[in-house]
Amino acid sequence: MGSLGSFRRIKQQMTGAFPEPSCVLRTLKLVLAVSLIVLGLIFAGSLLAGTQALNATYSTISSGDMRKSKGWLPNIVALSFRSESIAIPVEGMNICPLEYSELIPCQDEAYVRTISRNLNISRKEHLERHCPPPNSRLFCLIPPPKDYKLPIKWPKSRDFIWRSNVNHTLLAEVKGGQNWVHASGSRMWFPGGGTHFKHGASQYIQRLGDIITNGTGDLRTAGVVQVLDVGCGVASFAAYLLPLQIQTMSFAPIDSHENQIQFALERGIAAMVGVLGTTRMPYPSNAFELVHCSRCRVDWHENDGILLKEVDRVLRSNGYFVYSAPPAYKKDKDFPDIWAKLTKLTSSLCWVLIGKKVQTAVWRKVGNASCSASMTAPHTNFCDRIDDLDTSWNRSLQDCIGLQRSIQLPLWPARLMKYPARLKLQGVSAAEFEMDTTFWRDQVNRYWQLLQVPENAIRNVMDMSAIYGSFAAALWEKPLWVMNVVPSELRNTLPAVYDRGLIGTYHNWCEPFSTYPRSYDLLHAYKLFSSYQKHGQGCHLADILLEMDRLLRPKGSVLIVDYPDIVKEAYRLAPKFLWNAEVHTLYSDGKALREQLLLCQKKFWIVE
Repeated sequence: MGSLGSFRRIKQQMTGAFPEPSCVLRTLKLVLAVSLIVLGLIFAGSLLAGTQALNATYSTISSGDMRKSKGWLPNIVALSFRSESIAIPVEGMNICPLEYSELIPCQDEAYVRTISRNLNISRKEHLERHCPPPNSRLFCLIPPPKDYKLPIKWPKSRDFIWRSNVNHTLLAEVKGGQNWVHASGSRMWFPGGGTHFKHGASQYIQRLGDIITNGTGDLRTAGVVQVLDVGCGVASFAAYLLPLQIQTMSFAPIDSHENQIQFALERGIAAMVGVLGTTRMPYPSNAFELVHCSRCRVDWHENDGILLKEVDRVLRSNGYFVYSAPPAYKKDKDFPDIWAKLTKLTSSLCWVLIGKKVQTAVWRKVGNASCSASMTAPHTNFCDRIDDLDTSWNRSLQDCIGLQRSIQLPLWPARLMKYPARLKLQGVSAAEFEMDTTFWRDQVNRYWQLLQVPENAIRNVMDMSAIYGSFAAALWEKPLWVMNVVPSELRNTLPAVYDRGLIGTYHNWCEPFSTYPRSYDLLHAYKLFSSYQKHGQGCHLADILLEMDRLLRPKGSVLIVDYPDIVKEAYRLAPKFLWNAEVHTLYSDGKALREQLLLCQKKFWIVE
């Protein structure tokens, strides 16, 4: 294992970078006494003409033995694993070797190979989450690629990203003809195409609107607010739904379409790694007005339609299932037989085929109790309890159909501030909801004053303990999106988050999240650490900080709000994770709150 050279001080030149706390800065000046490295990486090409050149200042790290050299810190590039008792070296966290720069611990192919004999490959169980035991998990910081650049800002990132950040060209080679992505010099270019919409997603989206509205409107006027895109590719479908103010949860597995989700996130589009296999999707019931499958590689007709029943669980009454795949239009091979099975299965679910046009079929889920009551087919088993429909974290697929509650939601954006009726199931009153919404509107204004960032500096945001989604609701007019995460051990408020028109997922923060490193510009953790401490989940504060570092982009920011003892410990550990940190007092109605705010920024460093 090589040893890591020091982290030279980073000159805070990027707009919006907040200064280091004065006490920490003075200490660093005395201890480090290093020279500034200012590397102006200015990229201006004809494809991005007129944009402001990027000035990416970072610190350089040597993987050679530089520990005894003047001005270098003794951090080490070493493959380190978590021990039962957490021990962080005095000099700071070790750095994982460069070959781990894209590691997703719970979707790690190397680990899956060690357990593959126990997995059902035909059901794609090998593509699902499989987390190594704690003592087999890496306990070192994930480095960026050697030539990593700060991402291109939204909205230009929709069409262009730096090739060096996701340097994989297979999709450009095999899907270039369908306009998924093209390699273009130092950039990757996304023309907005897909397998069934190679001439552009906008045209395809309008065609779907025509099918659903009989040519009288679009998806937005049809009442579509939230979409689930299964097997999303590089998420161009989601990108081109944004002008219609439609939020999309996109997911795809790690398969032969290499790094498709990493491309999506680098573009600034909401996405996560996932697959329809043997477990439920980590979303509540009644969550989406439209579920989309365009060559999504899902065998919907197999296993008595158990995957269609899972779609039925998350699809709202009168919602739509869009299917663009060969069985919808081809008459050769076994496609007619597959279509016949799909027709039978969808009928048993009370789905009505409302259109079949240009290689696409669209069904509507009938929100009709009499239809559900009349289902008598032998494969139509009803789920035992309606409440179980929202229990989906690490839950096996259920071969049953849920008789869902009827939910009447306002149009967007009115639903964003409307009290979600499903909060009653969690004992939350309308008054509590209103207070929470007001509180977060005020706090978000305070956050942005402290962050001091331009409008386009933050695109990908995660609220790690979203509660009712009020943090995201306060941000909805900004050019960003929020992944609202509801910890699986806490109150199940994710249905209410979706009823507000937002998107999100369940997760257990004692495990790594299903996404690539460097996915988010901003992480927000409100009482997350105290919640896990209270519930005794067995994971250390440092475990969650390590995962936050993996999720965070260089120069990205962290907002931790928690009780003083937790903030104090996180503040002590922050420099060991190569974060700048400062503590702030929070106020509500002019009074200081018991909770404190720890504001951190991840340094931009690379390994040479």
